[in-house]
Amino acid sequence: QTDTEVVPPVLSSDFTADERLEIERMKMHRQDLLDEIKKLNMDIDAIMSEISDFQSTEENKVAERGKQFSSGKKKFNMDPKKGMNYLVENGLLESSPQPIAEFLYKEDGLNKTAIGDFLGEREELHLQTLKAFVDLHQFSDLNLVQALRQFLWSFRLPGEAQKIDRMMEAFAKRYCDCSKSSPHTCYILSFAIIMLNTSLHNPNVKDKTPLERFVSMNRGINNGGDLPVELLTKLYDSIRNEPFKIPEDDGNDLTHTFFNPNREGWLFKLGGRVKTWKRRWFILTDNCLYYFEFTIDKEPKGIIPLENLCVRQTVYSRKPFCLELYNPKSHGQKIKACKTETDGRVVEGKHQSYMMCASTADERDSWIESIRASITKDPFYDLVSVRKKKVINQVPQD
Repeated sequence: QTDTEVVPPVLSSDFTADERLEIERMKMHRQDLLDEIKKLNMDIDAIMSEISDFQSTEENKVAERGKQFSSGKKKFNMDPKKGMNYLVENGLLESSPQPIAEFLYKEDGLNKTAIGDFLGEREELHLQTLKAFVDLHQFSDLNLVQALRQFLWSFRLPGEAQKIDRMMEAFAKRYCDCSKSSPHTCYILSFAIIMLNTSLHNPNVKDKTPLERFVSMNRGINNGGDLPVELLTKLYDSIRNEPFKIPEDDGNDLTHTFFNPNREGWLFKLGGRVKTWKRRWFILTDNCLYYFEFTIDKEPKGIIPLENLCVRQTVYSRKPFCLELYNPKSHGQKIKACKTETDGRVVEGKHQSYMMCASTADERDSWIESIRASITKDPFYDLVSVRKKKVINQVPQD
């Protein structure tokens, strides 16, 4: 056979009847295989489509849960109890102390004031969560100042004495479990350290506590005995050289300031330049008096720091039940305060004193009492003095 030689085609007549039958069976089998392959391809396409839809659904669920979780954190920052309820009701957080404590301790973006507010409540879930939260801190290799620095950075200490007492009690117990020391001693000394920090580093405190006074303050707190002067000196030097870092939340959002006000309600306020009376919603908290045009307003129209001010009952023509805020040491000078103008500008207040009017004598007297309590309140000293008396009374007398 040469390269140009043509091979004749195979004719069906060249096959026997059995061979032709076998060929037909093979053709049919081939078609069945092709049909099966086509069906399998269709099934694969359907399965891939289902997988894609499932993945898309799961991604959407994850994205939706992420949005819900983010929304829950924002709600928590605005109102801790409502925010926590939202997270639990939507299955984003288990309603038991340990997972809640880990959420408060580890989750980014939580308002430190809101954390402190939640932990300070006295309902059983809150108390158990506080214990679990404190137990997440490891104090074994830390001295008391170092442990306090770590603890007080994880939230912002509330202003209410009872909340402070519960939280510092929990801290003292945890620190003493780690360091094998007396809870009463830890409790009192912790408050002494916090007060020392305020004395040494708050510019408004003129009388700075010297070492000798700090040592004297802490006499008898070690189960009736004195702590070593060397230890107290070391603690004193640590605070003097490095003040506590207190968590600062976003100052642009004032709403968290008003979680648990000392008092709130409507009063009439006399204008500074224009002597007209206007109804304002007042909130007393954190040694400041805030006033708003409406209860739903997020930003106050004015802020009056109460430091260095006094309050008294006063008489004003045609207006009964009045009270006055004034500075007894700077008569005739404007009180340090600020207000928001109608165009949005924040300006210095124009008042030499602030005159407010209540609707009844009882309401006026209640406001005066609350403002005085806010001006003079220092829960640390009260709590320490009570605990010191307990320690001294528990010591057997000779």
